[in-house]
Order: sequence, then C-alpha cells, then structure tokens
Amino acid sequence: MSMKRTNVHADPEDLAIIKAAAKRRGINEAEIIRQGIHLAAMANRVWDEPLFSRTFEGAGRTLDSSEVRDTVADAARHETEAGTAA
Repeated sequence: MSMKRTNVHADPEDLAIIKAAAKRRGINEAEIIRQGIHLAAMANRVWDEPLFSRTFEGAGRTLDSSEVRDTVADAARHETEAGTAA
C-alpha cells in the first residue's frame, strides 16, 4: 500500500507517550501514529450498509445473552431450512 505524507500538530505529552510506546514495542513512532490514524478513520467511517440487515422477532423486552443466542440461532436455522442462507 502506498503512503501519503501529511503533517499534524500534536501535544508534546502525547508525543512523549508515543515515543515511549514505540521504544517499548520495538517499532518506530510513525507506525504507532499510523495505527492511531487508522483507528480514528474507522471510528468515524460512515458505512454504506446498516450493521444489521435483518430483524428478529423478540419478546418485547431486553433479552439476556442466552436468549439472544437462541433467537439468532433459531433465525439462522429457519433461513437454512428455507434455503435462503448465504
């Protein structure tokens, strides 16, 4: 992947933390900054599709984790039986 050079302003305290982390991890400071940029980009990305494309019928209340697992498993099983699974 090609990289594009850019300049940013950062707090000296943040740069000191990055410098120490880079030394501790044995990587260069630029790699930590690239990782931070990637995390910020992904956190602010607008996705073209919704996270959940299907809806599930529920009990009309907040379910516990086992009830969620069972509901999703039932829906997946129903789709597989109907031949609509991807």
